[in-house]
Amino acid sequence: MNSTPTATRTRTRRTGAAAAAALVLAGIVTAAGPAAAAPSCTPRIQVLASLGTGGYSVGNEQTEGVLGLGTGTLSVGVSGGRPVYWTGTRLHKVPLPGADPSGAVLAVNKSGLMVGAAHGADGYLFTYRAGDAAVTRLPGSDWLSDDADVNDAGYVVSRTRPGTGTVWKDGRKVRDLAVPADAAPGTRIELVSGINNKGDVIGMAREDYEVPETGQRLEGSYPVLWPADGGPAKALSRTSNDSWVQDIDESGRVVGYDWYGMGYQFRPVAWTPPYAGPVDAPGALKTHPYGTFEAVSPTTGVSVGTAKFHPDIQTLPDQAQLWTGTGPVLALPRLAANQAATAQSAADDGRVGGAAVNAGGTLKPVIWTCATKQAYLPK
Repeated sequence: MNSTPTATRTRTRRTGAAAAAALVLAGIVTAAGPAAAAPSCTPRIQVLASLGTGGYSVGNEQTEGVLGLGTGTLSVGVSGGRPVYWTGTRLHKVPLPGADPSGAVLAVNKSGLMVGAAHGADGYLFTYRAGDAAVTRLPGSDWLSDDADVNDAGYVVSRTRPGTGTVWKDGRKVRDLAVPADAAPGTRIELVSGINNKGDVIGMAREDYEVPETGQRLEGSYPVLWPADGGPAKALSRTSNDSWVQDIDESGRVVGYDWYGMGYQFRPVAWTPPYAGPVDAPGALKTHPYGTFEAVSPTTGVSVGTAKFHPDIQTLPDQAQLWTGTGPVLALPRLAANQAATAQSAADDGRVGGAAVNAGGTLKPVIWTCATKQAYLPK
């Protein structure tokens, strides 16, 4: 599963469409701006077919969700704890070998190349295309390699067990990703979570080192970028807490969140080139004290994630959230009143993928179409 503290990288009746439309038309402030979806887009919550029957697990990885959005109607993710993809709302299982094919499809590029993770003691990363008889196992990957991405050129990135990062192409390792040259002794790569089409790679390094001369302890994580030109790793501007980077767009904007440890205090943040100044923190959704960014659209600047409370103080259920890059963080409509929702992927055509709980209490994989038109500022 994902190495982040929570997740933390997807043909049924569209039961949520009417509810979404009602929310948008009920006098709620909607989003507008440079990232607005195409005029031909119809705002709705599209409910996808699923394998699972369970609900939402606060503070834990979800067993349902749209984790990546491909070309046309293709989306990828997890359902019933298994790696799947959808064409429209129709579900397709990825043919993993073995008796327990648990895992997830984490990302997909414009040509339909998927990258996913198989779970279990013999876990690994794989690539797959719709219609293939079997997945292609990536050499050197293991069950820890559960943050991964693929760009349109077919380069796959992730972390590997020795605490380094790896780049694969056509099923073969082509590059190792080392820690920054000025990193403290013992620093390791904690995760590698994104690559853009230019080839820039982002991830996180973790240090735990006591400086002999002063006795100062360097402990924590910080975001790292590996430039597309193959140059040395660059540490991005640090915050005072663990920084979990999740995605990178074509302009180099990196999104993720700060994690304030056991207090469960998440703060959505973004890093912008040249990464020298303070991070961009738009604040939490008006109704929730904490939140994350899990993905950013490739070129339209739309960041999405989940607004949260502490799991022991659930004043309101988690809610999918969206930020256009300016102004406040906005909410995405729930599938059913007072039920949780989470956003995990974003596309340039206005789609946002994630998961939401229906009126019967069952978690469903969903896609918000024309998401910026549905997003609203809660009262």
